[in-house]
Amino acid sequence: MSSTRRTLGEAHRLVVKLGTHVVTSDGVELALPRLKGLIASIARLRQSGREVVLVSSGAVGMGMRVLGLKERPRSLGLRQACAAVGQGHLMSAYTGVFAALGVTAAQVLLTQEDLGDRDRALCVRTTLMRLLELGAVPVLNENDSVSVRELVEHQRREGVAPEAPVFGDNDGLSAQVAVSLDADLLILLTNVDGVFTASPSVDPSATRIGEIQVVDDEALGRAAGFSNGGTGGMASKLEAARLAVAEGTTVVIANGSADKIIDRILAGEDVGTLIPAATSRRARWRHIAISARAQGALVVNTGALKALGERKASLLPIGVVAVEGSFEQGDVVEIRDGSGRVHGRGLVNYDAAACRRLAGHRSDEIDALLGHRSYDALITRDNLVMGA
Repeated sequence: MSSTRRTLGEAHRLVVKLGTHVVTSDGVELALPRLKGLIASIARLRQSGREVVLVSSGAVGMGMRVLGLKERPRSLGLRQACAAVGQGHLMSAYTGVFAALGVTAAQVLLTQEDLGDRDRALCVRTTLMRLLELGAVPVLNENDSVSVRELVEHQRREGVAPEAPVFGDNDGLSAQVAVSLDADLLILLTNVDGVFTASPSVDPSATRIGEIQVVDDEALGRAAGFSNGGTGGMASKLEAARLAVAEGTTVVIANGSADKIIDRILAGEDVGTLIPAATSRRARWRHIAISARAQGALVVNTGALKALGERKASLLPIGVVAVEGSFEQGDVVEIRDGSGRVHGRGLVNYDAAACRRLAGHRSDEIDALLGHRSYDALITRDNLVMGA
């Protein structure tokens, strides 16, 4: 067992992505027994105090089954219609199985714009973090009924001229979410045992690669083909892995059909292909603590400093005594005491004008003061680095 595999069991926050051929048995029919086994593993992790986000493909295939379509549609509009029909049935399955195990599932549908825009990405992160705090398992998917990103990619791979720019698929989505949440581990489950030295369908002597230290052009060149019925493939998974590991999240690519695969991965068993994180400190924290230029400051009282330092609390408006500078929502600001000493930095949830209006007030007064309440805290704990 490698040293990295020995530490996989310590992962606290995980993102698990299920490919189309894991969720379904033939790209269309729901593979319910297999799905129940995977959900049971995730439920046990959730109930043990771990945080798990599930990214699931399969909506288009489910829609095909419900609509009685025999062949996977090549028309973009028809594929979007299938996604719209199938997503509800897919989520119903997740909700029912999770509920039977005592876990709440929460549907979150995303588009590329949700993750590409700073303010919207911050809102997505806050929503997911709140769901995790509440003990739920967020179930994510590309919002295929309104987003063409994933569907156009499949169209291009089938030789049909794309009608819109191509951005990626659920592999890329899972990597972006893992980075956004500072996840310890991203597990990409597919219908093969991992990355091989060559395509197993072409070369019978191809062997599984247990660990890849760097996802370079050579590694991408070994990626063999694309999954029938899905929008991704091994190249897509390696591209997603390259993004995740560069930002501090370890990745494992494994076969979702294997018995208790999630448990075995966390037990350090030599399954799938492990790609260790390139850095031990989260890039997000590094960005907050060092890289980004602070646009202003929140001056806090001694009670707030104690709560931030000892209780690892979020920064509430009532603890702020002054606001300095001009900044927008999502900017990095310093946390200072009355003498001007800097104690930390964080991504602020409101702009400078709103912070000035809220300073010294309770969170339950935000609605009355601003006419809306997006957040209870000016800086949530997961966006805060103390001791900077």
